[in-house]
Amino acid sequence: MAHTEHRSDDKTVATNRKARHDYTLVEVLECGIQLTGTEVKSLRLGQASLVDCYARLRGGELWLEGMHIPPYEQGDKRTHEPMRPRKLLVHRRQLAQLERSITEKSLVLVPLRVYFSHGIAKVEIATAKGKRQHEKRQAIAKRDAQREAERELGRRR
Repeated sequence: MAHTEHRSDDKTVATNRKARHDYTLVEVLECGIQLTGTEVKSLRLGQASLVDCYARLRGGELWLEGMHIPPYEQGDKRTHEPMRPRKLLVHRRQLAQLERSITEKSLVLVPLRVYFSHGIAKVEIATAKGKRQHEKRQAIAKRDAQREAERELGRRR
């Protein structure tokens, strides 16, 4: 599983901004997502939320749970359920590797962003390890020190 780079033709719909704060990311994977027509239309309008969203293995398949896609307003009355579990599409080998990572290394699956790549909806998930409170504080202190150093360099120029 290689780290996927943000390409210029990708249109990001939603990001999970707390993921990098709460977790140490190990590996990143791009997955397809099984959606209904009205869900795709809502996503194209930029409407989705990854707050409290997670991915998990269930029945030999990968599922995205807790992702909120609001109903498409211009559609008919039979629209989708906003919080329903959605199946993620990955290759069998990738699924086996994710399963090993989760069980052997006690990692979790965290969705990072939802985006369109060449017109197809994709989800970027990462295997991650939860950060402890002191690790989060260290990361914040390091980031603040970096900003301060950059500010000082800017003043000297």
